[in-house]
Formats: sequence, C-alpha cells, structure tokens
Amino acid sequence: MTFLKVAKSGTLALNEQMKTHEAQGKTVYKFGFGESPFLSPTRVRQALEQSSHRKDYTPVAGLTALREKIATFHSEVDGYPISASQVLVAPGTKPLLYNVMHAFQSANVFLPAPSWVSYAPQAELAHHTLHKVTTHYEDRWRVTPSVLDDVLSQYSEPNKANLMVLNYPGNPDGLTYTIEELTALTVVLRKYEVWVVSDEIYGLLHHEGQHVSLASVYPERTMVTTGLSKWCGAGGWRLGALILPPDAPTDLFDALIGLGSEVYSCAPAPVQVAAMSAYELDTVTHEFLAGQRRILKAIGHQLFNKISSIGVRVHPPQGAFYMLLDFSPFADQFRSRGLETDLQMCEKLLADTGVALLPGTAFGIASEAYTARLAYVDFDGTLALTQVSSSELDTLASQYASKMLVGIDKLRDWLN
Repeated sequence: MTFLKVAKSGTLALNEQMKTHEAQGKTVYKFGFGESPFLSPTRVRQALEQSSHRKDYTPVAGLTALREKIATFHSEVDGYPISASQVLVAPGTKPLLYNVMHAFQSANVFLPAPSWVSYAPQAELAHHTLHKVTTHYEDRWRVTPSVLDDVLSQYSEPNKANLMVLNYPGNPDGLTYTIEELTALTVVLRKYEVWVVSDEIYGLLHHEGQHVSLASVYPERTMVTTGLSKWCGAGGWRLGALILPPDAPTDLFDALIGLGSEVYSCAPAPVQVAAMSAYELDTVTHEFLAGQRRILKAIGHQLFNKISSIGVRVHPPQGAFYMLLDFSPFADQFRSRGLETDLQMCEKLLADTGVALLPGTAFGIASEAYTARLAYVDFDGTLALTQVSSSELDTLASQYASKMLVGIDKLRDWLN
C-alpha cells in the first residue's frame, strides 16, 4: 500500500522546531515564522464574539453582504472597480489558491524563484507542469520582462494554459513592484495570454501605503488573492478572498464554486460576519493600517542596517515583515565548516545560537546559494500600536525590536 507523499509546509515545520527548542528551555530568536504580531481591532474581535451563535452554512461564495464589503473596500484602496460578483470568500487564501490550480485542467505553471512555499506543492498536486522563473539579488529578486519572455517562449504550449503566481510585497523578500515594472510585465503576459494569480495578501502592509494591484493594469486575466491574516492580524481565523477578472469565463467561476463545495463548503459563518466589521474603511481602519506600516517600516529598516553591516547581502524591505538574506559572501567559510547547503546552515545556526531562519531552498532557491528568510515579527505589536503616535520611530523600533537585535548580534558572532 502506498500513499501520497506531501512534505509539510516549511514554515509550519520550522514553527514546530522553534517550539521544541523552547520546550527544552532554550532561548529562540524567532525569525522563522511569519505571523502578524498585531491584534485585530477591538470592534472586529467584538463582532466575532457577537456572531458566535451563527452556526449556519453560508453560500459557497460567501455571504453576499461580505462580498459587497470586500468589493467596495478593495475598489477604494486599490483604485480600480470591483463588483461583488467578482469576489469569492473561503476559509483562508490557501484553499483558494489550491482550487485555482485545480480549476485549470492542464497548465504550465510559472513560479518566480523565490516564491512562497506552498505554490509549487499545490501546482504539483494539481498535476501541472512547473517551471521556475529565476530571479537574482542584483535585480532585487524581481521578475524581469526579458527573463519572463525567455521562459514563456521555451515552455508555452498550444493546448495548455499558462498560469503564473506573483506575490508582492513578497514572501520571502519583503519587496514589491512599481507600476512601471508591472506595466512592463503586462506586455509579456499579454503576448502569451498568461493567467496570473496575484497574491496580494500583504498589499495593505506596503510600508508607504502605495501598493499597486496587477489587476489595475492587467484586468483581463488577473486573479487577486487577499484576506484578513496579515493586515488584520487574524491568521487563525481563516478568512480569504479571491477577486476574479470582471469578464472571467463562467466556466472558471463555476469550477471554483464546484471545487469549493467539495473541499470546504464555506468559510465559517461567525468569521464572515466579523469580517464585515474589518472591511469597514473608516478612520479606525486607516489608523490601524497606518500604525502597522510605521512600526514595520521602522523595525525593518533598523534590522536591515544591522544585518547589512555584518556583511550579509540584503535589500531594505518595502512591505510586509520579511527580508531575504544572501549569505553567499560566507560561502567558502560555510563549506570549510562542512555546511554544504542552506538547510545545513540554518540547522547549525539554530543549534548553536537559537537563531531561527527559514532556508531559501523552501522558496525555490538553489540550496547551495546560501539564502534564508528572516521574519521580523517577534515583538508586542498591540503594545507598539498604542505608542506609535507618541514615540520617535527609532526609539520605538529599538524598544520593540530589542530581542531581535540581540538575535542579529548572535548571528554576527556566529558568522565571525
């Protein structure tokens, strides 16, 4: 008897490793798991409490009132028109991404390397052909039109759909695209009629509040995923949304509804009701988002300065709460210590110092490239939000990033 072999998500596996170390009484510097440090606004939590009696199954696509709220909210913040009929709601964006993969019967799936850990396994589970679009540190880990055109020209097939997943601000790199960069990519995307899942789950955490949705410049084949987990601090609530193109084929919509009905039935009714409070675009929401952005920008740049000063290659983050560290300047040293891969590097670093990083190979980067993702979320976000308007940001960053700064010192000493 044989069973399907599916590796555990790298992020979840590392989170369990960190908990094991802590259970053994060891200090862990938690740079490995990207969970929002912020708590949802009070009114959103109260709405969840008040809706706990809702035990009903909702329509597969989600409550109509919630779909209308999400459409109105993202029309405003992203600057392009969205109707409720384009929105599908599910228990998290992960099943939505999974169902989009399965909605295409036969596809070539193009993934930037690096990209989030679950995209590739989901494409493989859908029995699609997977192709990497290699990016480089020198290009800020961005997909360039020339590289994309080269890969698509090699692997596009007449009877297969072309499907690409783009995530920005990005996990694992914390970087984003300008409207000029996105517009340049659309020339290639249109040339090969590429369907794109634009995973914009971190869009509202662009540090300057200037996120640009790919759907605003490539509306005909862009499917946007978003949700409450990152900007609203509600990862465990499991509430995600998919925004389809305005003229999406009826067969695509029907396939997604059919898959949803068989896979998850619907998102939890109490969470959907509470989400309507979250998607209220008013002063509370604007202040909540602005506070998070200021804190993440301040902490991210303080850590960036410290990390770059020890010889690790890294770009300053522009959104979310990640940085992709390039340890290639230390490659000879690592090999002399018997560390041949980024996984060995991260395992040895955790064992020696308690510093937990997620190896770049989890995101599709070659293991011998010695890269690793750092998540800077190990601080009290709720307390930081109460002081963000009255404190100097450098002082605030030093105060709340103190443990993380110690972790970088541990990394520096280990490298040297």
